[in-house]
Amino acid sequence: MSRLTHRFRTLPIRARLSMLVAAAVAFAVAAVSVTCWFIVQKKLYEQVNDDLRKMARPAQYDAVADLLAACPQTGDADQNGSNDQGGFNSLRTQSSYAQLVKADGTPCVSANSVGTVKVTRIDTDVIKEASHSRGIVPDGIIRNGTDTDGNAVRVLTTPLLVNTPGIGPPQLSRDTALLIAVPLKSTESTLNDLALILLLVSGIGVIGAGAAGLAVARAGLRPVDKLTDAVEHVARTEDLSVRIPVEDESDDEIARLSRSFNSMTSSLASSRELQQQLIADAGHELRTPLTSLRTNIELLTRSEETGRPLPEADRKALLASVKAQMTELAALIGDLQELSRSEGQQGERVQVVSLEDTVEAALRRARLRGPELTITSSVDPWYVRAEPTALERAVVNILDNAVKFSPEGGTIEVRLSEGVLTVRDHGPGIPAEELPHVFDRFWRSPSARALPGSGLGLSIVARTVQQAGGEVSLTHATGGGTVATLRLPGSKTPPPELP
Repeated sequence: MSRLTHRFRTLPIRARLSMLVAAAVAFAVAAVSVTCWFIVQKKLYEQVNDDLRKMARPAQYDAVADLLAACPQTGDADQNGSNDQGGFNSLRTQSSYAQLVKADGTPCVSANSVGTVKVTRIDTDVIKEASHSRGIVPDGIIRNGTDTDGNAVRVLTTPLLVNTPGIGPPQLSRDTALLIAVPLKSTESTLNDLALILLLVSGIGVIGAGAAGLAVARAGLRPVDKLTDAVEHVARTEDLSVRIPVEDESDDEIARLSRSFNSMTSSLASSRELQQQLIADAGHELRTPLTSLRTNIELLTRSEETGRPLPEADRKALLASVKAQMTELAALIGDLQELSRSEGQQGERVQVVSLEDTVEAALRRARLRGPELTITSSVDPWYVRAEPTALERAVVNILDNAVKFSPEGGTIEVRLSEGVLTVRDHGPGIPAEELPHVFDRFWRSPSARALPGSGLGLSIVARTVQQAGGEVSLTHATGGGTVATLRLPGSKTPPPELP
């Protein structure tokens, strides 16, 4: 059984659907055919039974003297057979059986009967029941039987009513029963023909259902074939521009699957484009510090090789420049590593973080980087679910940006209230036309190209805040400068730890 199940599962979907449809139709047709056959059989046998009962009614016979003469009565009728129950002139056909049955099972056959029906115990039980009926005429018994030649017959065995002159109304015979039968050859032939017709119709229906199931499976799976071809084409050529046409009003499973595939390829294409852009931008940004490093190192090397030492002041300036370029290069590589991680690959487990503590830690670092600036803060408790290191780096990047663009002796105002962190500086601000690009990777304002930085800081901020379920924006500040606003969902009290 398990082997058949395994082989069935390895078949193509079309074959499986066709087989399932054919099996379902076969079961339904078989159930209907069997039910129909039994209903017809019941109706035919009921008709035969009705015919037997009509034949057994005393009013339909002229005399039964021949039967009574063959089976002399003992107390119920004289041997002359004077009775008025009715005879069997109406049975003088080539298709009826008529006989009397004695209590010991001896049959008494009419001369007009087409044969002799085999007597069974059921027939003698009718006589016994009549002998104990106390004048009440028992119902007869209808059964299937055979004659002496083995032909199938339908048999009615009923108690015999005997009329004796001068005695009164007909009396039940205590030792004799009347047996009437008709052949079942015609009925069985009709049932056999019906069974053959139902079998042929069922077979044609199952074959037709299988063909229809195959056609339906082909039509229904045609969109799946298109999807399969598209997937194989993408796997073979890596062409992510492939799209499967979907009707706008269609909302079935195939349409949803096609839309999901189109959405997936669009996301992959966008991801690849962003990756290529990141590589191109990274190469461009890395080229500048590397070129500067190479130039400075070549100057130092040439000085050593030629034996013409550089002035001490120039030498210190070159070494400071090399150190600065190395620091900038390390920061750029760190930012690239941070951006290269996918959103699902977080370095640390997301947990409940105190945004208040994170902002305080970032403020301490910002004061060290801008000792000449005045940084004021008003921080209220707030707890969020985020990656601690990434969140702190995002806050630090916002503060570093404010420190970088603040004039000497300027003021930076930091406020955290109800999950909204605002950082306001009093620098030159950002032109309105440049605000939409501030969170793009490697984007730097033309006025800030001379300042240190890679153009990735705000991109990291935007991604970190988005992962934490919040949003970030930069706007003009009233009176000059820029306001950075971070909104993070959370609560004033620590929520339960993540599982």
